[in-house]
Amino acid sequence: MAGAVSLWRREAVFLTAMLASETGIVGMNTLFKAATSKGLNSYAFLGYSYLLASLLLLPSHFFSNRSRSLPPLSFSILSKIGLLGLLGSMYVITGYIGVKYSNPTLASAISNITPALTFILAIIFRMEKVNLKERSSVAKVMGTILSLVGALVVVLYHGPRVFVASSPPYLNFRPLSPSLSSSNSDWIIGGCLLTIKDIFVSISFILQAHIMTEYPAAFTVSFFYSLCVSILTSLTGLVVEKNNPSIWIIRFDITLTSIVTMGIFTPVYYVIHSWTVRYKGPLYLAIFKPLSILIAVVMSAIFLGDSLYLGWYIYIIVNMNTS
Repeated sequence: MAGAVSLWRREAVFLTAMLASETGIVGMNTLFKAATSKGLNSYAFLGYSYLLASLLLLPSHFFSNRSRSLPPLSFSILSKIGLLGLLGSMYVITGYIGVKYSNPTLASAISNITPALTFILAIIFRMEKVNLKERSSVAKVMGTILSLVGALVVVLYHGPRVFVASSPPYLNFRPLSPSLSSSNSDWIIGGCLLTIKDIFVSISFILQAHIMTEYPAAFTVSFFYSLCVSILTSLTGLVVEKNNPSIWIIRFDITLTSIVTMGIFTPVYYVIHSWTVRYKGPLYLAIFKPLSILIAVVMSAIFLGDSLYLGWYIYIIVNMNTS
């Protein structure tokens, strides 16, 4: 009995942590979208926020490693963390530019392909087994197909509006629904960028699981990861925006709020992910993605004034039935 209670508590901790992290990432997407209306640049946002995250993680890196014995931090492990940082910089750049072209709701909808892609990669790397004679395997395969098809549909089909929200007074732009202020081509570009982002996310989940097996120190991995992402996104910004140095000047408004919030949230987010992927595996991370669209729909309507479309409701129902 005691063992069952202990197991239940452990599962509850994992569940609560993942729900909090998914809510947080949707909240960050929403805050970032609002900050772009004030002129926040994606590269400055990522460079500064991940630099702050690495500085916050630095003390914990030293203190956490004193309490246990770990394998030496070899060049091989650092190289893998560097590769994880490269993947991370690629997916945060494509992800936040995708949000800029579209909105957080589309980002959350497209993120539902993450379980499908992670499942495919887990099969390729022999972390998951498929036996089509078993119902569970058939269900996973069908869910994978429906997730991929659903992501395509939600980019190309919106349907009629079923709820029209008003733009909050603190924003200086009209609601960012595709038929209002964002062209259909921008919506599709955003969808393509977000799809590319989730491919990188799925690969990073697999690599992160491998790293945590070799070097089970979540704070250390998260510190070097955040530092790599900060350096790589800043260098990319310096090259892409070389004729626009003013992007690195941050005003004391919602732009600064978004950077500081992201800098504080990022260490928590990646420590939760590193800890969860170590004990539960990469697929456990991915299965929480369908929940994010519900959170995003509510947040986008309340804080960004986005209208809700019939396509979103159809997509939510389909994903909840296949999750």
